[in-house]
Amino acid sequence: MCRNITILRGLVPEASHAEIEASARQYVRKVSGIRQPSSNTSEVFERAVAEVTAITVGLLKDLPPRKQPPKSVPPMRIYGRA
Repeated sequence: MCRNITILRGLVPEASHAEIEASARQYVRKVSGIRQPSSNTSEVFERAVAEVTAITVGLLKDLPPRKQPPKSVPPMRIYGRA
């Protein structure tokens, strides 16, 4: 599940809030099965994205530094959207 989510820990420079939120959004889409939230699901979907983003920010902050950077680069950096 979520094999395409890029490793954010150890990036140089550190993962931006936009990169973390994009990963959280991809995760919530995958586990919920909702690609495009409707008016009925938008509020709970966006709340889940915000919560996963916040938890991920804390996780990345609390983990020790990596010895080597990740092997892949986040797509937002490749396509200049970070």
